[in-house]
Formats: sequence, C-alpha cells, structure tokens
Amino acid sequence: MTSSKNRFAVWFKAMRLPFLTATVVPVAIGSLLAWQDTSGFMWMKFWMTLVGALLIHVGTNLANDYFDHISGNDEANPNPTPFSGGSRVIQDGLIAPRSILLAAVTALVFGSGIGLYLNALSGGNVILALGAAGVFLGVFYSAKPFRIGYASGGELAVGIGFGPLIVLGSYYVQAKTMPFGAFLVSIPVGILIALVVFINEFPDYAADKAVGKRTLVVILGKRTAVILYHLLLASAYICVLLLVIFKYLPNSCLIVFLSLPLAVKAFMVSRKNFDKVYELMPANASTIGLHSLIGMLLCAGIILNKVI
Repeated sequence: MTSSKNRFAVWFKAMRLPFLTATVVPVAIGSLLAWQDTSGFMWMKFWMTLVGALLIHVGTNLANDYFDHISGNDEANPNPTPFSGGSRVIQDGLIAPRSILLAAVTALVFGSGIGLYLNALSGGNVILALGAAGVFLGVFYSAKPFRIGYASGGELAVGIGFGPLIVLGSYYVQAKTMPFGAFLVSIPVGILIALVVFINEFPDYAADKAVGKRTLVVILGKRTAVILYHLLLASAYICVLLLVIFKYLPNSCLIVFLSLPLAVKAFMVSRKNFDKVYELMPANASTIGLHSLIGMLLCAGIILNKVI
C-alpha cells in the first residue's frame, strides 16, 4: 500500500498537477464569456473541454521533462527549485525516461481524441485548428526540430497556448462563434501565464545558458529581464482596466484589483532578489498565485455581471 502511494506521489510530481491551474483558468474564462454572451451554459461540453485541455497540458509537461532530459538542460541545473528545473523525477531515478515519454504520448492522444470529438460537435474545424496549434506549441516547446523554448520564443508560445488558444477554443465550444472581444480578454490571461514562465527562468539562467537555451533572461540578462517582468506585470492590470473601459469586460471585473497586494509582493521580492535563486522563490510563488487569483476574480466578475 505504501509503495502504491509513493508511486502515485512520484507521478503526481512528474505531471506537475499543481500547475494545471494554467489550463483551468482560461477554460473557465472562455466558457463563462460565452455564457455571458449567450443564453445558456453547456456543462457537458465544459467538462469535456476541461478534461481534454488538462490531458494535453499533462502530456506537454511530461514531454518537456523528457526532452529537457535528452538535451541535458535539467541535468545541467545546479539549483532546481519547486518552480524551476523540471520535475526531477528522471534526474532522481524515480521514473525511467521511456516511461515518461509513453505517458506523455498517452495523455496527448486521449486529450486530442476529446478535442476531435468536440470539433465534430462544434463544426467548422475551428477546434481542430486551435487544438493542433496547442499540441504543436506544447510538444515542440522542448522537442526537436523546433525547440521553441530554446530559440527565444518560449514565453510567447506559452502565452499564446494558455491564453488565446484555450480561451477562444473554450468559447467556441460553447457558442460556435469566436468574437474579437474574446480574443482581447485572452490577452491578459496570456500575459499572466507567460509571466509565470518568465520568472521561473531566473533560477534556470545558468543551466539554460550552458545548453544554449535562449530564454528572455539569458538574452537580456537578469537585471534587464526583471525590468521587463515588472512592465509586463503592470500591463496585465492595464489590459483589464482598458477592457472594462471599452466594455469588453463588465465593470464587476474591476475586482481583479483586489489582487494588487500579491502583485506588489511579487514586484518587491523580484526587484530585490532577481539574481538569487532561493530568495526569489516568494516571487515565483506569488506570480503563480496571481495567475490563479486574477483568473478567479475575472470569472467572479463575469458571473456577478450575469446574475445581478
């Protein structure tokens, strides 16, 4: 019994389940935006969308662990943290690389199967196109021949994949349309998840540089990169404010500004400790928390506007 529990815990770590909020948030926002703009909420399609997207996210996490092992990137990291350096299950000898790859393929196949079914229900092959783009960005973030995360495009790829692609796909499943307003709302969502990747690249600076992984932190250097991090953090709030002003989001979504204390914490810690690994960890945690908190507050704002 203990062995089974330990095995589950190891796979829990490998799949990085706590980070799956990166998928839950855009699926919820896209679905609720469609509900706001239409007359009903289709729960079965929502749950199918969520499960399919989560499976693809898990497959992506596992694939990235495998391909970062193949490249030597994770092995080259001398200071892994709970937020960076991969799950470490391969490096610690807990799961064989081949098993990680097999699990990644399995999750991606089942997630894609759900996507294909939703595409058939929705018509127009919109879900097929968005899903294919998402799987491509996820797998080839670390895999050859593209290795997007190694060639200066990783942050943008993550922002697009967990921002516009999921928000628009979730909206289309519910409403069979894809308005420009939904795309605009997806922008701050994409910025927030890109910031999670961005801040987690600071502890990986030495390892990434050693294997030729050209993240923004490697390209700009930590001192300049942290300034960009701060600007993008502010831009997420500015985007929400503008979306409310121009009526793409209801006034009730201004409750996202309740998250400002956490943003201030991320700003202060990162400004002081951007060149330190473990002292930066509260900023890593705060950035992840901001993505989830702002996402929940946006959802709450949409629901309040609909029911009141």
